[in-house]
Amino acid sequence: MFVVERLKFFNRQFLTPNRSLWKSVSVNQDKLHELIMKFVGELGASATGPNILLGEQLGLYKAISANGVVTPGELAEKTGTNERYVREWCAGQAASGNINYDASSGKFSMSPEQTFAFTNENNPLYIPGAYYVVSAMYKDERKLADAFRSGKGFGWGEHQVDLFSGTKKFFKPNYIGNLVSSWLPSLEGVVQKMQAGAKVADVGCGLGASTIIMAKAFPKSTFVGYDCHMESIEMARNDAVTEGVTANTDFEVALAKDYRGKDFDLVTFFDCLHDMGDPVGAAKHVRQSLKPDGTWMVVEPFAKETLQENLNPVGRIFYNASAMLCVPSSLSQEVGLALGAETSNARLKEVIQAGGFGSVRKTAETPFNRVFEARP
Repeated sequence: MFVVERLKFFNRQFLTPNRSLWKSVSVNQDKLHELIMKFVGELGASATGPNILLGEQLGLYKAISANGVVTPGELAEKTGTNERYVREWCAGQAASGNINYDASSGKFSMSPEQTFAFTNENNPLYIPGAYYVVSAMYKDERKLADAFRSGKGFGWGEHQVDLFSGTKKFFKPNYIGNLVSSWLPSLEGVVQKMQAGAKVADVGCGLGASTIIMAKAFPKSTFVGYDCHMESIEMARNDAVTEGVTANTDFEVALAKDYRGKDFDLVTFFDCLHDMGDPVGAAKHVRQSLKPDGTWMVVEPFAKETLQENLNPVGRIFYNASAMLCVPSSLSQEVGLALGAETSNARLKEVIQAGGFGSVRKTAETPFNRVFEARP
């Protein structure tokens, strides 16, 4: 009913007095209504994003969940925040459907589903983490506009710092939910090697979430995480200490085309091959660094084969992120192949095979990722 009334209001206030205007450009009134209401929804979602970050950073979601039902005053007291700010925050979150409001008591609460999605950082559906990436995209928009005009790249390390923690927060829950339980077991013989003690390189490791997850699951194996971004490697080293995996884990600054080390049983690339300027060159280096019976695991964002097939909610996320992050990163490097986040399976296989791999197969997928096994 609300949507219908808003459409009627829009018609009365904007279209009817300007009927000659929208008729002169052949505007279909119903389709315009649909577009405007879509815009209203997206504007509300955009405005909600920063408030989701505040909810995570200030512990508001966790406090609501822990206390069952709270007034804004009670929530402010429990989180050390100001009641007036919190009152407005609660109203916006209730309007967004992220928390619930009971008009009879004036209190707010969270359902089990809301609690799961907004307070559990290690579940594969954790919502707040992705908004750090979005925050960095907004903050870097003007710099990216210059790159769009010039055609020059914009390096990963040039982005606002929220991108690095946001990438970890966005991808880590999915790695926790799938990496050890399904992705590694989908590779032929790899888990058995890691249980016995394998030598593993995690290239493009970022803040090291994937490296540390594997290191904790397979204490007899040794892991080296490589990344070209010094600040990310420093944060990964700190996390390795916190997580207690320094005995079998190391992190080094290196490019995908020149990381040191030979005779690896497994090399992993998590959501990074498409970001590289010369992915074929990276593939060739991986081939040289593996044992003759070694395996390269390539994890990439989920995509289907054609643009038309990717025009869906997941494709929407990855195409827009790719325009701001992935393509600029690749264009900032030599070759600058700029595969993009939604590269087809066929194109990825071409790149991998060009690096000297004879066998390439997709072994697993989730709503957000594809997993490929490459062997010499």
